[in-house]
Amino acid sequence: MRFFSDNAAPAHPAVMEAMTAANRLDTAYDGDALSKRLDAAFSDLFETDVTALWVTTGTAANCLALAAMVPPYGGVLCHREAHINVDEAGAPEFFSGGAKLLLVDGPGAKLTVDGVAETRGRIRADVHQTQPHALSITNASEYGLVYTAEETAALGEFAHTHKLGFHLDGARFANAVVSTGASPAELTWKAGVDALSFGFVKNGGLSAEALILFDRELADSVQRRRKRAGHLLSKGRYSAAQLLAMLDEEIWLTNARTANEAAQRLAEAARKRLVYPVQANEVFLRLTSAEAASLRAQGYDFYDWGTGEARLVTSWDQDLAAVDRLAAAIRAL
Repeated sequence: MRFFSDNAAPAHPAVMEAMTAANRLDTAYDGDALSKRLDAAFSDLFETDVTALWVTTGTAANCLALAAMVPPYGGVLCHREAHINVDEAGAPEFFSGGAKLLLVDGPGAKLTVDGVAETRGRIRADVHQTQPHALSITNASEYGLVYTAEETAALGEFAHTHKLGFHLDGARFANAVVSTGASPAELTWKAGVDALSFGFVKNGGLSAEALILFDRELADSVQRRRKRAGHLLSKGRYSAAQLLAMLDEEIWLTNARTANEAAQRLAEAARKRLVYPVQANEVFLRLTSAEAASLRAQGYDFYDWGTGEARLVTSWDQDLAAVDRLAAAIRAL
């Protein structure tokens, strides 16, 4: 009956088992055997050599990557509704020592090359205005829309043509991979992405996210910043164990498929109520206050999203019978 947030979902049993197995003597910080396996494991997944680091939150992953790309006097081009702007309490500015977020508009919280170019074009090249040093996108976006490999590549070409670092906030990257059918490589480095914040907590992890550096020259800066920011855990093997467990037998993909399928069942019921197409595991629909109250009276939990709208988020562990009951309740409104 819970559709409030995938952050509230439990950890996958394999994650808990992996942490128990890691509960033994090993080297501290990131020198343990499990942490040392991350580069190879994620290099296999992305079909190229990467540096893979564990961090505890998506905010840390986003901000460490951006801080390594952008000097304190620089800027980050991002969507006005991006998580780094709306929901990270100034953390990008804090981690970078003052870098400015340069806001771009676009439908469904997605950026387009034209939109980014228009915003960048309004910035004079003199010392009186903040110059962009990076471009950041979110896949899936804050409204559950996905970037295709082609859309990402177009933005990546723009970024590198203008000598911008290219960061991808992938809090729901697994859901985007499932939705598009593209490979992890096609949605990232093959499209020009330099750094990926690869979300696991929303998708069955417990307390670990992955920061994937395709531009491996960023690694030294990010590792030092991770320590300075208080994110270098002394028992990092427990974080590494979570990430490796999720990669094993492609649990990360299985979980995302379940969440996406549940969202599609709700989308089919909502139909003309939908505010945005449902492409990942978030459903935005129009509800009057009376309709929202009616659903809540039946035990369904969800988030009010502005006036007359609601957000439903499905999770990896969603009871599909409960999903179908909610779908029926929506149809009956």
